[in-house]
Amino acid sequence: MSYFPLSLLSWQDAVKAVFLGRVHIVSEYDHEIHSPSFQMRLPSVVALKDYVNMDRRPAFTRFHVFLRDGFTCQYCGVQERSENLTFDHVVPRCQGGGTSWENIVTACQACNLSKGGRSPGEARMPLMSWPRCPSIHELNANGQGYPPNYLHESWRDFLYWDTELEGETEGAILQ
Repeated sequence: MSYFPLSLLSWQDAVKAVFLGRVHIVSEYDHEIHSPSFQMRLPSVVALKDYVNMDRRPAFTRFHVFLRDGFTCQYCGVQERSENLTFDHVVPRCQGGGTSWENIVTACQACNLSKGGRSPGEARMPLMSWPRCPSIHELNANGQGYPPNYLHESWRDFLYWDTELEGETEGAILQ
């Protein structure tokens, strides 16, 4: 069972995947999209038609970097919502650093600006943890702490299977 979206698609990519027959629409938003000859409700949750092995290397995405780092700036330790975070090249691009799992960390905007084009040592900003490629299982475990108020309501039925249900359960008898 997965606790986080394995992929976040733009609405354009989701619609394209529907038309290419790669996904099933599981849930939809109320919002409709239109063309001159077609209209459809926008998909909010889709499921791949073909199984994807979970033991593979996870996709290198901004969301997965934030999830690996717990939505926490790796320089100052502040935890933020994703829209307030950036990613930072540990070895700056101007010094030959690449954009990969092993060189990207989550940073708040203030720390990213403060560090600039310097290494953490040059900027005197030590890292809380060194960047590395996580496993899918590690991302899944980190996803259990994914901020619940960030998700669209239509996703909740598909992501939170282990949350306590509302209502009276004490003294209930199963028949």
